Amino acid sequence: MVVKHTNILKKIGFFILVISIVLFSIFPFIQMLSTSLKYQWDWGNPSLIPTMINLDSYIELLGLNQEELEVPDSIKKLLENPEISEESKENILKNYRNTGDVFPFLKYFRNSFILSFFAALISIVLSIFGAYSFTRLEYRGRSVIRRGVLFVYMFGGILLLIPLYQMAVKSGLASTELGTGITLVIIYMVLVLPVSLYMLGNYFRTIPYSLEESAMLEGCTRTKAIIKIVIPLSMPAISTIFIYAFMIAWNEYLFASVFLKSYPDIYTLPFGLNTLFTSKNAIWDRIMAASVLTATPIICLFMVIQKNLVKGLTEGSSK
Repeated sequence: MVVKHTNILKKIGFFILVISIVLFSIFPFIQMLSTSLKYQWDWGNPSLIPTMINLDSYIELLGLNQEELEVPDSIKKLLENPEISEESKENILKNYRNTGDVFPFLKYFRNSFILSFFAALISIVLSIFGAYSFTRLEYRGRSVIRRGVLFVYMFGGILLLIPLYQMAVKSGLASTELGTGITLVIIYMVLVLPVSLYMLGNYFRTIPYSLEESAMLEGCTRTKAIIKIVIPLSMPAISTIFIYAFMIAWNEYLFASVFLKSYPDIYTLPFGLNTLFTSKNAIWDRIMAASVLTATPIICLFMVIQKNLVKGLTEGSSK
């Protein structure tokens, strides 16, 4: 009886500990969501449940409200003056348009998605062939290269920032929006490659080489064997690497704040959120709504492929 009573107490204590950790982890997100749904007069309410649901910030950020404000008659008469240039008229009319462009969420979302997707995609391609060479091919210096790829993690991002920026400026990439975007994709790719190569290399070791030998005996080249045998069997690890690379690029702020400062049209969401927070349009419900929308894609991505993610992490981290 004493043993059973002790086991029950341990289970209850463990359950309480797990619940406490989960609540502690998700509380900031709940608070962020609650504030984004409150009206300004309700911000002082300590309750997490808003008195009235406010969706204005989400409607504004998603560009669902495109109605223009009524232009006063005095302004209309002013615009009829032929001496006023078209550019001046356009600037005057901007004051009477919907303020959805205060924080162009959809544009920043598109920029972040493009950079993150291509960085993750290129990382996957290079990691597959690089990790395969480490595990299946014999060549001089293989062990040195395999261990050397982790050397980049000895240096923090702040130490690499200035040399990388100087290289981008001297090569001319930083002088255009396209070049700057390509530079960020390369930087994000380099940041995730070491871990990607390590995890995929360990995962490839769990795949029997006899499967590839059989395919090559049937006439497959090594490249076809990789595509038809190795990649399908490694989808859990590949999914994990893709999520990891996408997440790093999606949330990255340090390099984006330096390289994108001169190009507002290609701001990413983390950098765009910072500019919103420090601007005169820093309204808490708008800031929190933008933060919720920024975090939502990553949360959805994790929920969709959670099983593959866990499987890839456990099998890819063991030898």
